Amino acid sequence: MRLHDLKPRPGSRHRRKRLGQGESSGHGKTSGRGGKGQTARSGSSIRIGFEGGQMPLIRRMPKRGFNNIAFGTRYIPVNLDALNKFEDGAAVDESALRSLGLARGTGKYIKILGTGELTRKLTVKVHAFSASARTKIEKLGGVCQLVSPPVEAAPKAKKAPKAEKPQAEKAVKVEKAPKAGKTPKTDKSAEKPAAKPDKAE
Repeated sequence: MRLHDLKPRPGSRHRRKRLGQGESSGHGKTSGRGGKGQTARSGSSIRIGFEGGQMPLIRRMPKRGFNNIAFGTRYIPVNLDALNKFEDGAAVDESALRSLGLARGTGKYIKILGTGELTRKLTVKVHAFSASARTKIEKLGGVCQLVSPPVEAAPKAKKAPKAEKPQAEKAVKVEKAPKAGKTPKTDKSAEKPAAKPDKAE
């Protein structure tokens, strides 16, 4: 056995795939790459789930689970310059804003934003103010009053009825039989004579 006699095990090595040798090479005209396009180019790789730019299936499917956005506080914004529709010295609250169409939507809370300039002295009662809106209202002598949202009482949980505990059966005392050759013990208190009645003096 010499060094040039060593050979790899059969099947452990395979000849390389020669590309671009025509249809008679056994690999077809395009050497297994299909037609022209992105996947026919060298170095091309497409990530899993990519659908050519359209909305992929994983994002089209509805999602389930907890989302905190349902518990957020949403405000209906009202710009400061819209309050110029009220008369000087008027009291502005939620009902007044909704009646004039300044607060639209199904939201429960209203917030005054500082966009625009206010030219009237008003008493504004809403749920929130921005810092700039509060400064402009109070600069003209107006009043900003916060309306606290109503606190909904949580329903009281009904207490489950207590399960009745089974009454423990009273243990019955079993008298032991006396052993042979021993007399049973008697109650000494029963043997004592009754107390004599006191003699009348």
